[in-house]
Amino acid sequence: MAEEKKAPIGVWTTVKPFVNGGASGMLATCVIQPIDMIKVRIQLGQGSAASVTTTMLKNEGFGAFYKGLSAGLLRQATYTTARLGSFKLLTAKASEANDGKPLPLYQKALCGLTAGAIGATVGSPADLALIRMQADNTLPLAQRRNYTNAFHALYRISADEGVLALWKGCGPTVVRAMALNMGMLASYDQTAEYMRDNIGLGETSTVVGASAVSGLCAAACSLPFDFVKTQIQKMQPDAQGKYPYTGSLDCAMKTLKAGGPLKFYTGFPVYCVRIAPHVMMTWIFLNQITKFQKTIGL
Repeated sequence: MAEEKKAPIGVWTTVKPFVNGGASGMLATCVIQPIDMIKVRIQLGQGSAASVTTTMLKNEGFGAFYKGLSAGLLRQATYTTARLGSFKLLTAKASEANDGKPLPLYQKALCGLTAGAIGATVGSPADLALIRMQADNTLPLAQRRNYTNAFHALYRISADEGVLALWKGCGPTVVRAMALNMGMLASYDQTAEYMRDNIGLGETSTVVGASAVSGLCAAACSLPFDFVKTQIQKMQPDAQGKYPYTGSLDCAMKTLKAGGPLKFYTGFPVYCVRIAPHVMMTWIFLNQITKFQKTIGL
């Protein structure tokens, strides 16, 4: 009987990082969704944060800030579940190979890169649905797709463009996720270790401080890739059926030629405001979920 009771515990130990990661990401998304919507509109060339906010409130109402929330939650349920769960497993395996010693920064970065690639591949369809739903109201009436929710978007994309179209823009999405997670995951662990072991900060201060550093690093590393990814995913064919970009590299080169390097950092203040709090809240929620599970013996 004792052996039969150990099996579920082993299964829970394996899936726990994935469940906790997905839950923390979804909670953070519920809070940050309006800022994410403004960021997308800015990248689509609709003006500054203030003008975009004013125009959206005037023309579309408050509900427009939460357009695409279902896709955002689905994205976190896939992308963040996979990336945070994978990162915990990868770092645990690496720590075992390192005789339980703290991992050097480059190993954490490699784990972050790998976890980001895994998460982005799993979450790419939901990410595509999210971008299209958020950009839909910026298109002419004849070109709007009018998705009602994330699942309707996934169904329509599959039916109209083929199943593989769900991974349109997957390349830049994966690269962007690798950059973001290298900055986010490695910097959080490294900063938390330094604040806890070298400065002697308490748990709350360590989590908040490491989360802030993690958010800043994630934003700085990922915005150029996020810009290219957004342009690829929202592009429409012209009258001849030709798309403006043939791929992410073509998009990057044309953007560089037209606007210079700083063009990739269009909307950086809003992006940083959006990414950093989302990263911070994800870590804080994850910390609170973990503490709660400990109190109830999970």
